[in-house]
Order: sequence, then C-alpha cells, then structure tokens
Amino acid sequence: MAISILPTISLADSELEITYILASGPGGQNVNKVATAAQLRFDAARSTSLPERVRTRLLELAGSRATREGVIVITARRFRTQQRNREDAVERLAALIREAAHRPAFRVATRPSRAARQRRLQGKAHRARIKQGRSVRLDD
Repeated sequence: MAISILPTISLADSELEITYILASGPGGQNVNKVATAAQLRFDAARSTSLPERVRTRLLELAGSRATREGVIVITARRFRTQQRNREDAVERLAALIREAAHRPAFRVATRPSRAARQRRLQGKAHRARIKQGRSVRLDD
C-alpha cells in the first residue's frame, strides 16, 4: 500500500523500515516490558519516489535526523501504543516531505525609496517631539 503525501508524490510501504524500541514516558510498568516506541527509517538518498529537487531539500531540512548515508531516522514515542506511534512517525515524515516539496518564494531584494526614508525620519522626529513634550520641565 502506498502512502500518499502530495498528488504527485507517494511512498511505497517497502521504502519505510519501522522497528519498535523501548520507550520512556507514559505507560507505567508496561513501559519496561513492551517496545512501544516506533523508529522509522527512510532511505531518502536512494528513494525512487522523490524528485531530485525534493530529495536534496529533504536532506537539508532533516538536519540531525539524517545520517551521512542519507537515511532519515524518526523516533515516535508520544503515545502508549505501537500503532499510534507508527502513525505519528509516518505523519511526521510526510510533513517533512511536504515541507521539502514546497518551493520557497523567490525574493527580490529592494531598497526603500528616498521619499520612504524621508517619511520614516519625519515620523521619528514627530514621535520624539511628542515624547519631549511629555517631560516635566523644572523652571527656576
């Protein structure tokens, strides 16, 4: 079964490797006996599902969650059950891929016009006069 991320991007279940490990946190005595935390591993560097642009941006955004080999490791331990932690890990990976697929807006650097700079300085001078008028004057 494929995991749909965007209309153009979906991941096959075979690309995700999920293992379960012991987790800290809620669960009482059960936490020492049952491996409920889900650790998801996704080989982004060798994934055929991702376009090259998305793959490089994904590895940048992953930061410390990505290994040198290009494998993204996400550990989910917020919930008490394996199933909920698995869903959480998959959703966090999907959100990361969605963010990587989003093209940042191209920003053209601009400078304020001379009139805009003049208006700004006039506004500052006006404020200074107002505040100066509030001060207490001591007449001798």
